Amino acid sequence: MRLSSQKRVEAKLELPMSSMIDVVFLLLIFFLVTSSFTQTERHLDPAVKIQERSATSSTEDLEPAIVDVVNVGGVPLYRLGVREFSAPSELTRVLSSFDNKLEGAFVRVADDVPFGAAAAAIQSCKDARYTKVSYVPLVP
Repeated sequence: MRLSSQKRVEAKLELPMSSMIDVVFLLLIFFLVTSSFTQTERHLDPAVKIQERSATSSTEDLEPAIVDVVNVGGVPLYRLGVREFSAPSELTRVLSSFDNKLEGAFVRVADDVPFGAAAAAIQSCKDARYTKVSYVPLVP
């Protein structure tokens, strides 16, 4: 009896690679679609930055206009310093009289304010010919 003439058959273990590749691509597509690549608005840089004043700066330097939009009793209210306005047209009229158009404007909006009121405040700044207008959430 010859032992060398018998061939040994080795069992090869093969994994179906096409199925694995399909699963990997499906997982990749799932994670790409469900992930968020945008920053939240609280982490965005504003277009206008307030610069620190040095001791050598003159008193003629102008600051950007800051408009606060708040909800008082269900009615949006526009605050510019100590002045309060209920209509965006009044806000535009007052903003037009300022000389700091190149410094830009900030529109700070509270969380409970409707979108239309925030958009009206931004549009008022644009109508008053401010070159840069930044939207900033109003932090209580």
